[in-house]
Formats: sequence, structure tokens, C-alpha cells
Amino acid sequence: MATTTANNKLPPSSSSPCYLLIMLWTTTSMMMIMMSNKHYCGAFLGSGSTTTITKTTSHFANMNTRSSNPSTLLVAPLSAKKTAKRGGGGGGGFGGGGSTSTNKKNKKKGRLISTLNDENKPKKKSNAQTYVKSEQDALLQSLATQSATNPIGRAVSSSPYYNTPDMDPFWELMPSLISSKFPQVSDDQLTRVAGFVRHTLNPGLPLEDEIINNPWRPHDEIHAYMPGLGPTQPFLDPSSLDLCQQLSTNYDTIQSEYKALLDDMSSKQKDRFQSVTSMNYDSGWKTLVLFYNGHRIPNFPYHLCPVTTKIMESVPLAGRIAGFNRQMPQSGIPLHSDGNNMWLTCQMGITIPSKDKAWIRVGEETKHWKEGECLLYDTTYEHETFNGSEEGEERVVLHVDFFNTLKMTEVEIEIMRYIYHLREEFMKAEGVAKVGAQIL
Repeated sequence: MATTTANNKLPPSSSSPCYLLIMLWTTTSMMMIMMSNKHYCGAFLGSGSTTTITKTTSHFANMNTRSSNPSTLLVAPLSAKKTAKRGGGGGGGFGGGGSTSTNKKNKKKGRLISTLNDENKPKKKSNAQTYVKSEQDALLQSLATQSATNPIGRAVSSSPYYNTPDMDPFWELMPSLISSKFPQVSDDQLTRVAGFVRHTLNPGLPLEDEIINNPWRPHDEIHAYMPGLGPTQPFLDPSSLDLCQQLSTNYDTIQSEYKALLDDMSSKQKDRFQSVTSMNYDSGWKTLVLFYNGHRIPNFPYHLCPVTTKIMESVPLAGRIAGFNRQMPQSGIPLHSDGNNMWLTCQMGITIPSKDKAWIRVGEETKHWKEGECLLYDTTYEHETFNGSEEGEERVVLHVDFFNTLKMTEVEIEIMRYIYHLREEFMKAEGVAKVGAQIL
């Protein structure tokens, strides 16, 4: 795995009052946006009564496509916090005055509780800073001003929709969110992430010659692009990644865990395989999904595949799927490209048909899967697969999409994972559940 220099190491994640304030500000801002019927971003809403909001513009299902179709959503607005009434005079502290007899009965018990809680010991002076509203407003305004001039802020302001009602509020908030979440990251470390933001908000910007001049990389299908990652090739050397070495070393265990998952499905009569896109469904390719958008799936029996899970979580999983892919005999994935140059794909053969009947072509190169061996490739190249078995043998591989640790720094990956996480929350709020609908 590629090493990173000291200035590319990720600083400790911020839990400062500044970050908490910006998240509070985000919640308030999104509430104001909804109430003004401009855009809806419900990811940061708290619990409360259900209200129907009419959304006039939606930008969240597709990073580059702007839709004007109105829809109605159910959202949970922030509820007003009720202030508890204080008791009568004389009691002091949080409680009310209460009756004298009750205080006498509890006096001895109160001493014991005070002793157990060390209440008689000298109180330590709190270092927490108390903010008043004017200070909060000043801090947030200062943060917004500073973040507007950093590379992310300048990239957002380059959008032709900036400062207009059609601007996606998700990206309007992003400079302040990143600045508060990663306060110690320098402008130099943000340069390529800013390039991604700029290309996302301006899809007509030209790509680098390395992509445009390569006939095997359909540049018109690139939709998530980080400039400056340099040259690549269809297939990469698996030995360059610790992930591939770990998978191959633990092949027997991973194969046994896959069989345990099959047995569990059989005993419970529950088929966990699914076609995550219509293309997969039509081509006989189904996936036993272990990770969705980079995180675990609720109620999945991970105890049956602990080694597989641990290895997969050792890499920064991408915002797609990871799991066991099954391809039926005499079927294949049609020619396509995935359009995200920040991700790589690793596949290890689990159950492979004999006589090299199963193959994958990436760019102009064709390779065959082998049991216990990994293929590492770049899906911005056009690629297709086929299982040509005539004996009814299915092809099963362990499939892992992950951020390109060979080219991206630790800081860049963590910021991009943060952006994807926020994007998923916004999309959930709009009811977008399918992986295929997430254009990032």
C-alpha cells in the first residue's frame, strides 16, 4: 500500500465547540430552507411531529443532474425544547423547595450519596467555554468567511448556480462542514478534493488528456472525477496492495465462511443474494452484499464471516457494494464503464469454472479468475465479463470496491468518505435507497 508523507497524515478529528456549532447551524439552516420551500435536505433533522413539506427542487439523486419535478415528502421537524419549571424558593440547586419533612427523611441518605459521589471533594474548575448567542453568531460567520476562501469554498463558488435559488444546498454547506470537521488540514491538502468538487458542480469542465486521449476510457461517462491522480492502467499489480495479499493468504477461511453463509440462508430459507442494478439482473449476476455504501448492513450474520469482514474493513471501502458476486453459466456483464476515477476494484476467485471458462476484459486486456488469486483493476476502463461454462458451473468472486490508496492521500480519502457519508444521509432523507441511484 502506498505510504503518505507526514503532511498528508490526517489530523485528529475535531470534536471542538466550533464543529458542534457548525452542525447546529447546519440543522437550523436546513430547517429554514425547508420552511421557505426552496430545497429539502432532511439528514440533520431531529425527532418530532410529522409534517408534510412540498419540495420544489431536488438535486440529491444525481450529482450532476438538476430535476425540477415537485414531490411531497414526510419529514420530522425539530421540536421546541420545553423548559422545566423550577420549584419554589428556598430549595436551591435544580430541585424545588419541597416539604421540610421530606428533606429530613432524606438527609441521612443524601449524605451517603454525597460521599459515594465524592461531592465533598474540591470541585475541579471546568475548562468548558460558555457561548452566548452573539459569540456563536460571530464564530459561525467567521468560519463561513474563512471557508469561503479555502480551495473547497472557491470550488463551490465556481458553480454557475452559486448564489442562486437553484444552487444545491448540500454543496453550499460543504465548505463550512469540511473546515470545521478537518480544521488542521492545509489548503495544499485540499487541492485535489477541491478539483473533484469543481468538476462535480461544473460537469462541462475538460478532463485531463490522459483520459480524453485513451480510447478504452469513455470520458463522456466520467461522473465523479478527481484531477491529478496521474496515469493508470486497466489491470494493476495485486502484490502492490496488502488487501490482495491478505485475501489470498486467507482464501481457505474465506471460502469456508462463504459456505457458512450459504448454509445459513438455506436453513432460514432466506435468499440474501440480490441484483443491485437492472444490468446485473438481466445478465445473471447477483451479489451477497456484505457492505453497502462503505458500511455494514443491519441484521447481517457477520459472526459467520469474521475473517472476511475484518479484512474488508481494513481498507477504505467505497460508496458502492462489497460482497460475494455470483455469475450464472452462459451469462455475463455487458460492456460498460463505472465513471469514478477515485475507486479501484479487487476480486478474488472463490468458486471458478474449470478450463478458464470465466473471464473479464478490462480495456484491451483479458484475464481469467483463479481460486484464491486476486485481480485488481480500474473500472474507468470499459469492461465486461462472461461465464462460458457448459457444465452448469457458476462463478463466485469476492468483490471489493475501495478508494484508490495507491494514488490518494489519507487526508483526501477521509474527506471523500465524509462527503459520501453526508451525501447518503441527504439521499436517505429524499427516499433514495438504491445503490444505482447514487451517482457519486
